[in-house]
Amino acid sequence: MSDKFLRADLHVHSNYSDGSNTVYELPKILKSAGIDIFALTDHDTVEGCKELFGKADFICGVELTSLCGNIKCHILGYNVDIFNKELNDLIAKGKILRRQKLETRIRYLKEVHNIELTSEELDWLYSRKSVVKTHLANILVKRGLAGNNIEAMQKYLDACKTGNTRFDGKESIETIIKADGIPVWAHPLGGEGERHLKPEEFLPRLKEMIKFGIQGLECYYSRYNSEEIDFLTKCAKENNLLISGGSDYHGTNKDIPPGRLNTGEKYIEPVKLTILTALK
Repeated sequence: MSDKFLRADLHVHSNYSDGSNTVYELPKILKSAGIDIFALTDHDTVEGCKELFGKADFICGVELTSLCGNIKCHILGYNVDIFNKELNDLIAKGKILRRQKLETRIRYLKEVHNIELTSEELDWLYSRKSVVKTHLANILVKRGLAGNNIEAMQKYLDACKTGNTRFDGKESIETIIKADGIPVWAHPLGGEGERHLKPEEFLPRLKEMIKFGIQGLECYYSRYNSEEIDFLTKCAKENNLLISGGSDYHGTNKDIPPGRLNTGEKYIEPVKLTILTALK
């Protein structure tokens, strides 16, 4: 990896999970946005990385939907061996859990909202490597039942109780490490549509996550302001954690442009992302 790249985005999704772009479209889109290095971090799958492997310069990654004790979180795995058996076994187990969640949501739509999916819609959902709530929401938007997928999720899906279908956090982190990867806590103050934690709420969680074995924090994030970023980078430095940053780009499925690492759209020098040194 060269020291001369100018911009980095270490949190990007393809249509192998809930992004709208193919893995072949992503490098072109990111390059046109001035991004020199990116990590492909699809939810609970590395199939997109496998397809793009050897055909583009990128960091192989994954974002595992996890539960660390009582903490619902997403764990980013950077530079993972995408052919590692333990990682692929975990992902296969997660696919079963996601299928269970999908079936629960499909029943919920029918029983609560009297919305029955067509055979074509079901075939499309079942054909995907990693199905998330966004996919169902997009179907509802196409039917004209909501103006966008956020509205569709809030109106039709958020109240559905699916139970715990997350990976055990300890297993997620240990598996990433076994696959020669670096486990990083994604959007630790809260992700898309979530209330952001206050410092007094975050710090006890950080102690727990360190016990579980995280090695870094996603301090720079498209939905975080400068005050939140300063707080997170301070926490990372005080606890000898690596600093990462990403937009959480999903193409048309979210209103986040590639390369945005803060709410102010300020340029972030890659040298501030200390994880890049560890990934060399």
